[in-house]
Amino acid sequence: MPRTYGKNNWALFLLILGGIVLGSFLGHITKSIEFLSWLNYGMDFSIGDTSSGSLTVNLGILVFTFGLRIRITIGSIIGMITAIIIYKKI
Repeated sequence: MPRTYGKNNWALFLLILGGIVLGSFLGHITKSIEFLSWLNYGMDFSIGDTSSGSLTVNLGILVFTFGLRIRITIGSIIGMITAIIIYKKI
């Protein structure tokens, strides 16, 4: 059976993830530079208590703690779009 070559979805996922991380990192670095501070503008989305960032379920014997926090910034969105463009060019 011949092997078919095509675009790999895992490569796209990793490129997008890398773009988000790199864009968020650049936004964090440039937050003190006045004309680039807009890259760090974003919103937090979280599941759980806002002060500790977690949701606790106490069952007496077992205690479960859940938490999820996502911060989406302009830099991370630009990084994600750049990663998609790079993937399409490959």
